[in-house]
Amino acid sequence: MNLPLILITNDDGIHAPGLRHLIKLMNTIGKVVVVAPDSPQSAQSHAITINKPFRCKKVKIDNGKQLEFSCSGTPVDCIKLALSKILDRKPDLCVSGINHGSNASINVIYSGTMGAAIEASIHNIPSIGFSLLDHDMNAAFSHTDNYILSIANKLLSSKLNRCLNVNFPKYNLESDIKGIKVAHQSKGKWIEEFDERLDPSGNKYFWLTGKFINEDESEQADQNILDKNFVSIVPIRHDLTYFDQINDIENIFNE
Repeated sequence: MNLPLILITNDDGIHAPGLRHLIKLMNTIGKVVVVAPDSPQSAQSHAITINKPFRCKKVKIDNGKQLEFSCSGTPVDCIKLALSKILDRKPDLCVSGINHGSNASINVIYSGTMGAAIEASIHNIPSIGFSLLDHDMNAAFSHTDNYILSIANKLLSSKLNRCLNVNFPKYNLESDIKGIKVAHQSKGKWIEEFDERLDPSGNKYFWLTGKFINEDESEQADQNILDKNFVSIVPIRHDLTYFDQINDIENIFNE
């Protein structure tokens, strides 16, 4: 029986602990090819490299059986390059992550992790972005193992082209997690603050900070599900059409 071909990437870089952990898990269920950025590419969303060349080289980082490539481009560049130049067939599954930090609510818009998963889904490849609500690069991931393997296997066996945004609450024990709930993206936003500073030459620069505001009271909203210690799964798509407003907009322009 042929093993499924699994393409893995992330936005924290090829050496990130979350990626290394995800590789080990996927090695237990399929043939793994990794094409990941050579440096952190957080908040790159769906960015691609068009005004300069980027490079890709084969690497060996640990003793796993995966085939790995380090790419100087964005997460979406990694997916495009993998499909065009590296893989000899379309993968059965693409997984991105495990991201160090939340991609719930509006974060999905900015996320390089999810940008890569969405790119795979555009090519009709089932895809999953995994994220842990912990920015610590030394965060524990083992409590997510059974959930990640179950979600990946279920999507593989379904043979459906779906893109899933999966977020894990910040805990160190599997017993702390109450289960899985399918959710919708929470309505929320970031209130940005720009810390104004001076460099050694006295020139002004800004450092982006801020806080997230959850504006959604729904029990099915992903952020609220995570706050109750559940794993959230949000099915997402790349079609941004606001279908409910088509008739309203037509009426405006037909007046």
